[in-house]
Parts: sequence; structure tokens; C-alpha cells
Amino acid sequence: MFGLQKAFMSVAIETSEIAILSRVIRPDCGTWSKEAAKSILDFDFAPADVRRMNVLAAKARHGTLSPNEESQLDNYRDVGRLLELLQSKARLSLKSLKNF
Repeated sequence: MFGLQKAFMSVAIETSEIAILSRVIRPDCGTWSKEAAKSILDFDFAPADVRRMNVLAAKARHGTLSPNEESQLDNYRDVGRLLELLQSKARLSLKSLKNF
């Protein structure tokens, strides 16, 4: 029985969206082409989104976010984390290509 418990414990993995995406994207493995990596490094938030994020962040610091605004801020954070994962892999891919 101990072996079975150990097997179940070893499959207990982080299941947040960002953790799953990290395992899918594998930002620590630079395998993209130069063109793909450069394109992904060009991804960025639109100026209107940056302004909205700044407003939401200021309200969060003051503790005045509505539930809807908190949800919006969470969405921006999630997209930002995805962007970080993608761009991390893109930078590593470019670095790996330079080493060849």
C-alpha cells in the first residue's frame, strides 16, 4: 500500500493555469526559430491596456477595487504571466541560436 500512496503523491502537481502553461510551453527550453522568437518578443500590451492596468493597480494599492475590477486585474495578470513565459522561451531560443 505504501508504494501506491507514493505513486499518488508523485503525481500531485501544481494545477494552476500558469503552472500548466509553463509545463506546456517549457520556457526553459529554447527551441523556437529565430523568426518565431523575434515575433513573440514583439508581443506587448496595447497602450490602452497599459493605462487600464495602471488605473487598476493604483486602485488595488488603495484597496478600492470593485469585484469586477479585481477580475479585470486578474485577467491582465494572467495574460502578463503568459506573455512572460512566451518571451522567456523566445529569449532563450535566440540565445541558443547564437551559440551554434
